Order: sequence, then structure tokens, then C-alpha cells
Amino acid sequence: MEFRELECFVVLSEELHFARTAERLYLSPGRVSQLISALETRIGGRLFQRTSRRVRLTPLGERFLTDLRPAYDGLADAVSRARAAAREVTGVLRVGFLSTPTDVVTGSVRAFERRYPGCDVELVEIPLSDPFSKLRAGQVDIAFTLLPVDEPDLATGEGLNEVSYQLGVSTRHPLAGRAGIAAEELSDVPLISLDGPAPRAWLERMTPSATPSGRPIPRAGAVATSQEGLIQVALNRGGMLFCTPTAAHHRRPDVAFVPVTGLHPSIMGLAWVKAAETAAIRAFDEAAVGHALGVESLVA
Repeated sequence: MEFRELECFVVLSEELHFARTAERLYLSPGRVSQLISALETRIGGRLFQRTSRRVRLTPLGERFLTDLRPAYDGLADAVSRARAAAREVTGVLRVGFLSTPTDVVTGSVRAFERRYPGCDVELVEIPLSDPFSKLRAGQVDIAFTLLPVDEPDLATGEGLNEVSYQLGVSTRHPLAGRAGIAAEELSDVPLISLDGPAPRAWLERMTPSATPSGRPIPRAGAVATSQEGLIQVALNRGGMLFCTPTAAHHRRPDVAFVPVTGLHPSIMGLAWVKAAETAAIRAFDEAAVGHALGVESLVA
């Protein structure tokens, strides 16, 4: 037996008018009639007497209403409470971040927690080489990632920043003293790539296989995390691309970071599983956008 049929029966017993019942339930009068007829067929008897001038309960309908009402009211209350809970932003929200908790990450968390003090944020690191597995496994609820994301089961928010890339090389590397290089020069720099299940488009964004003009870029092994990559860079086993905020975070005496011009910018945003979207996920995305724009009112 469908809840909609029972709901329609209860409302019609109160209104005793098909048009008013339809208006309360946001249905057409014809649909109300269909639902009542279906319920009467399930029960095996008439619940309402209908004429062109009036509608009233039959004795069977009155008895059914008396028996149904307590259970129906309890069920309606349960549905109402569940809907209210689904709109609440409470509990724990697990937020994934890639490699480095830069201001985009920490600032978004602070903005969210100011707005929703009843919801705690747990930060979980996500490997560069495997950006989406923890989302799909439910180990994180929402994750900072690079945009665009072309994954049918994932939803994404707006871009939160747009920054350039820098090439990390050993201080012993010939490019270490340069003020900057053009993207075309990467054809002479073996790049450390990523070893993991990341989609091809993601891997290409992190470690391009060719320069903008199509010149191939050599490879110098593969790693799973940025820390592994930095070790290889410090040992002068290849170069690795980092977005500018991440490069600033990883400054160290044995690695030089050289700005690269001519590459598409790195754009950070948020992603989550469409089927698992909650009010807390939507609220966190809104808070992150507000922080990125510097507009507190977006999250107030």
C-alpha cells in the first residue's frame, strides 16, 4: 500500500472535496480520484460516497479512518522529522584535501565552522595519484580537487582559485637558477609522473605528456604522493610540477621552484558523489565559495 494513497484518503476525509484535496496535495483532481480508486481496489470496498454535489465517507471509510489515523499520524511525523534532519548541518563532515592544506582548504573550513558550529570537520589527505577513490568508498564526504572533473557520478562546485604552475627541480639542476621558463622548455625536462588509478585527464593535467605545441615531455619515474615526488626532485632524478601555493608550502633548501608560463592554470574546486549529497555538503561548498570571494555574507 502506497503512502501517497493513504495521504490522499486522509486529506479527502478532512476536505470532503476533490478540488481542495488536490490543491493541498499539489495534485490534479483527476490524480486524487485515481489514488482513491486504487486504495478502494486494494481494500475491496467503497470508502467515499460521491455525487455531483457532495462527497462523504461510507461506514467502511469511517472505520478505516479511525483505525488508520494513529498510524498515519505517526508515519507523517516520522517523515517530517526525517526531512528536518536532512536539512540540518550537524555531526561530522569528512573533507578530503590533496597533498597540501593551503588557505583554500583551511580558510574554507574556518568559514564553514563559523557558520555551522554544530558540525565538525575532519580533514583527510587524498593521494595525488588517486583523487576519487576515497569519495566513492565513502571515506570522505567532499573533497578538494582540480577542475574540471569529468566523472559522471561526481558533482562539482565552482572554481575556488586559479593559479599558475611552478617546476620543482633540484638546486643542482641547470634550471634551478632561472627566474622562469616557458612551457615549451619542459620538453627538455624529464618529469616525475603519478602512479595510481587517477583518470587519464587528471594525470595529463598533473604531468602533461606534451608541451602546448605538441613536443613530447620525457618521463622520470612515477610516485603516489607529492612528498614522494619532492624526494625524487631533491635527489635530482627529475622535475615535478606544482601549483604555486603548494610550491610555496614546500620550500626547502635542496629544491628550487621555477615559475612556468604557457600552461593552463590550476583551478581548485570541490567534488562529491551526486547520490550522497547532503545539506552539510552543500553548505560546505557555499562556505568555500564565500571564502574564495571574500564575501562572508554568502555563508552567513
